[in-house]
Amino acid sequence: MTRARGGTGIPAPLLVPAAAGIAFLVLPVVGLLVRTPWSDLGPKLTAPGVGDALRLSLLSATLATLLSLLMGVPLAWVLARSRIRGRSILRALVTVPLVLPPVVGGVALFLVLGRQGLIGRWLFEQFDVTIPFTTTAVVIAETFVAMPFLVISVEGALRAADARFEDVAATLGAGRWTTFRRVTLPLVSPGIAAGAVLCWARALGEFGATITFAGNFPGTTQTMPLAVYLALQEDTEAAIVLSMVLLAVSLATLLLLRDRWLGRATVPVA
Repeated sequence: MTRARGGTGIPAPLLVPAAAGIAFLVLPVVGLLVRTPWSDLGPKLTAPGVGDALRLSLLSATLATLLSLLMGVPLAWVLARSRIRGRSILRALVTVPLVLPPVVGGVALFLVLGRQGLIGRWLFEQFDVTIPFTTTAVVIAETFVAMPFLVISVEGALRAADARFEDVAATLGAGRWTTFRRVTLPLVSPGIAAGAVLCWARALGEFGATITFAGNFPGTTQTMPLAVYLALQEDTEAAIVLSMVLLAVSLATLLLLRDRWLGRATVPVA
């Protein structure tokens, strides 16, 4: 089959719904850009509380990503390379936060880590430690909703990687841990990097689980999404400016991942 020269290659019945889909997804972003008070951008960003919310968001998202790397990479290896029974069930459980409403995730965390929770009660009684409504709760909530993105990315990279390199390392006398450090990790490092970026971006934009489990206390648990929600009720222009900051971060994330998403070779049509 050959495509007509100069044509788009798109069947006519698909043009209208495709154009409607583009408009549906792009127009809200355009509206945000049009309504942004560019002349007041500086004062709005330097308003009291905005800097604290931004710093807390960046710090908590970074910590959540580090925790996700620490736990998620080994978990992805177990899902991709191990032969334990029940891997399909384990994979389903690990990916539940992807489809679980974030507010429900916050409630679930509360039932486990709250003062009367399964683990939280023991922490409070034994060590007088309370996790909800603290900065620690923000990091935990963001890790809960963001880590599956990292796990899925790394698992996909492990499944796509050629396992023969690991077999060669084993035949040369390398142990499993040495093979993992010296062969497997470098082999899937692009997948780990992409998963970490997605995880960080998801943690930065988390709202539902955070406000449910950590609350909305300025300087302690109020992240940028929560600040946007609060500003929308009092100062629309401030909410727009804060939204622009998150939009800029999202665009930067897409630019970091452009080689992974958009740089794939295309198959020519003869």
